[in-house]
Amino acid sequence: MLDVTHEEWLRRAKSLDPNGAHHIDGVDEGGGGAAFAAVSPRDGQVLTQVADGGAAEVDAAVAAARRAFDSGPWPLLAPAERGRVLLRIAELLQERREEIALTVSLEMGKPITDAYQIELRAIINTFRWYGELADKLTDDSPHTAPGALALVTREPAGVVGAVVPWNFPLTLAGWKVAPALAAGCTVVLKPSENSPLSALLLGRIATEAGLPPGVLNVVNGDGPTAGRALGLHPDVDVLAFTGSTAVGRHFLRYAADSNLKRVWLELGGKSPNIVLPDAPDLDRAAATAAWGIFFNQGEMCTAPSRLLVHSSIAERVTEAVVRRARELRIGDPLDPATEMGALVGEDHLARVQDHIGTGLAEGARLLTGGARTLTDSGGSFLEPTVFDHVDPSMRLAREEIFGPVLSVLTFDDLDEAVRLANATEYGLAAGLWTSDLSTAHRVSRALRAGTVWVNCYEEGDLTVPFGGMKQSGNGRDKSAHALEKYTELKTTWIEL
Repeated sequence: MLDVTHEEWLRRAKSLDPNGAHHIDGVDEGGGGAAFAAVSPRDGQVLTQVADGGAAEVDAAVAAARRAFDSGPWPLLAPAERGRVLLRIAELLQERREEIALTVSLEMGKPITDAYQIELRAIINTFRWYGELADKLTDDSPHTAPGALALVTREPAGVVGAVVPWNFPLTLAGWKVAPALAAGCTVVLKPSENSPLSALLLGRIATEAGLPPGVLNVVNGDGPTAGRALGLHPDVDVLAFTGSTAVGRHFLRYAADSNLKRVWLELGGKSPNIVLPDAPDLDRAAATAAWGIFFNQGEMCTAPSRLLVHSSIAERVTEAVVRRARELRIGDPLDPATEMGALVGEDHLARVQDHIGTGLAEGARLLTGGARTLTDSGGSFLEPTVFDHVDPSMRLAREEIFGPVLSVLTFDDLDEAVRLANATEYGLAAGLWTSDLSTAHRVSRALRAGTVWVNCYEEGDLTVPFGGMKQSGNGRDKSAHALEKYTELKTTWIEL
């Protein structure tokens, strides 16, 4: 268990000396070139200067990854050997868990308790799980006509470009890097410019764990520059991206304009959370709805931002959600008692506030929140916000806000609930609360979403795949299915 006081975290934060250099070909590069400031959203203070990468740095990282794949030992290692290195990465992440959690909390505003207990647990378990899986995969030998032998082998796809966002900077990096490495690929990771420091720690730890030079490279930079260069690079075989749907479209264009690399996308969401009158526990449903939208400051692609409640119970459920929103402790991310920290930065805070203003202008009713708070801190803090009287045509109900803003909509029958739930361009996740087993199965099948949680939300482990439908993307992270993104199938037909 984490047992560090607020005062101790503050002391450690003052002594933290983050390294903002790129990590390319097993060494740190670019400490003296162009740089940008890593600013903490908890107080607006600069944490360090971060090397700013462009086409040249991406070229160097991809060249290192290409050499490591074409000529290096990693793809040729026995899977069990690769697995041992991934397990060693998990061990080192555990050993430095407090330092890394502190870095995550400082750079993107997540409460330190969540960074330590959830974010770090996720990446440690991810590397451990894929390390243990690496030598458990088998190839196929289909039955053929007499006189022939057919072999279907799964081979590493090559150089993987991974571009990940800031809301879960290590969890989402791990979901891409770990299976790619387990498959025998080499990787160039570009973290968000809002959260580069934890990803750089991951790159250095991987090298320390025994990953050969060039197998995992970390390049900083913004999307239009470094991200674009990675997406267009002809020596990148696979591009895996998590982020907005708008940016996902760019990566598809980059692939079309370069080498037709495979592009795997985990994009935005506007997830519905349906509460029926026969929910097994309405108080729990309401508490979970509040937790789901306010956890991680609402900065989650799966956040249940549309609460769809049957009209007969809408008042009771909404009141419970509002009560929980008002009880939430907003505060310094380094305070272990904080339940909701800072949004990632001033620009993002302004975008969320713009959505709130539009909701008011369009006629939705603000029940609680909606205002900036803790202004004396210098940080980017926003009150948990709940609207009702939300029409499905409003921006509040249609667009991803990526902040602690909940829209409550009502329905009168199950068919209407399903229509409302599916009335979105997204299809990442959904929730359903019911005591009826038949209803649970029928509605889950009817919902166009990659994940449906019944009588819970945001539950699961690494054994189950994660990804979206419609404009929420394609492909799957987590589980053995993730390896499909980083491998190629080869058929060998032998006449006997």
